[in-house]
Amino acid sequence: MFPFHRGTALEPSCVATARRFVDQTLTAWGTLEHAFDVQLVVSELVTNAMRHGGGAAQLRLLSHRAELACVVTDNSQTVPVAAAPDVFSEYGRGLRLVDALCTAWGWLCPEGSRKVVWAIIAN
Repeated sequence: MFPFHRGTALEPSCVATARRFVDQTLTAWGTLEHAFDVQLVVSELVTNAMRHGGGAAQLRLLSHRAELACVVTDNSQTVPVAAAPDVFSEYGRGLRLVDALCTAWGWLCPEGSRKVVWAIIAN
C-alpha cells in the first residue's frame, strides 16, 4: 500500500511516485513482465484521482494467482466516466486505455466522501 501525502496528492509528481511504487512492488514480487501495462493503468487512475477526485489518497497493488489488481482511492464520490472518443481532444482517453489493458475495472464508494477505483490485469 502506498499512501499519498495530503500536500502532494494533487501534484503531478505523485504520478511518477506511483509508477516507482509499481516498479518496486513488481520487482519484489518477481512479476516485471507486465510492469509497463501496470504502470500505465496506475498512471491513468492516479491522474484521474488528481483531476476529478479531489486528489489521490491511496494506491494498492494486489496479486492473486494470475491477476494483478490496481486500486486507487480518491477524495470524491464522483463516478468515473469513459469519455466519448475524440481524436482532437487533449484529454479523455485514460479510462479507455484502462479498459483496453484490463480484464475488468470499476469503482466503489464504500465510505463517506471517498471512492475506490480498481482495475484487474491478467498476469
